[in-house]
Amino acid sequence: MLKSLRAKIDSGQAVLGGGAGSGLSAKAQELGGVDLLVIYNSGRYRMAGRGSLAGLLAFGNANDVVREMAAEIVGAVKTTPVLAGLNGTDPFMNRQRLLREVRDLGLAGVQNFPTVGLIDGTFRQNLEETGMGYGLEVDLIRAAAVEGLLTTPYVFSTEDAAAMAEAGADIVVCHLGLTTGGTIGAETSRTLDECVTAIDAWAAAAREVRDDVIVLCHGGPIADPEAAGYVLEQTDGVHGFYGASSMERLPVEMAISEQVRAFARRLHRDHIGGMGGTS
Repeated sequence: MLKSLRAKIDSGQAVLGGGAGSGLSAKAQELGGVDLLVIYNSGRYRMAGRGSLAGLLAFGNANDVVREMAAEIVGAVKTTPVLAGLNGTDPFMNRQRLLREVRDLGLAGVQNFPTVGLIDGTFRQNLEETGMGYGLEVDLIRAAAVEGLLTTPYVFSTEDAAAMAEAGADIVVCHLGLTTGGTIGAETSRTLDECVTAIDAWAAAAREVRDDVIVLCHGGPIADPEAAGYVLEQTDGVHGFYGASSMERLPVEMAISEQVRAFARRLHRDHIGGMGGTS
């Protein structure tokens, strides 16, 4: 997988990753040419009409949700690698057993989601102080790398990027926050230029540890092809984009809404015309 991704990068093409919350979404993204698919609990929630941050709340066991999703989504695609988003802070998880199960389910790698990296303030500080911090997610990625799984962790700072690269991350995904737009997207986010500054710093920190690490960007205002293109043009050494809401939620919202409007316009016109013709 890494050889294929690096060959694509060497040829001047961007790497595209996508989050899949259903088999149909995975199938459609594969038809579009996505390079990687990741499944995690937020994918299920957002395709059920809930905001992606539902994946950080106590609505279900995140790792169990991924187990349930695996058969549906792995079976829906032909060749695209599918990765598992795992909750590394789960205190009831047997890490080695879970990673073996990931492979047995036909999954090719691991990402750290749900992640405490999206939590800030006093609550985040208390999580770190009470043994439920981001370091456990680093430990998960380190263990997955030892198992030979592809590792694509989310990072939220220079410290995170360096720690994940040291742990053996193949790809670091610079996470700029909840994706904006649509009916359940964020309204508060960084600007695109603020994203560029952050991504450059985080990518540099990762490359100081491993110069061959692949860097992708994700989230916040990077919600459409134009925004992703701008960020890749302005950043130094970013190899592509990973989209979740932007790859499946936003396109579905827009396409279904417009299709219903199109039916309404056409059928309303025909219905009125038909009534007029029989009166």
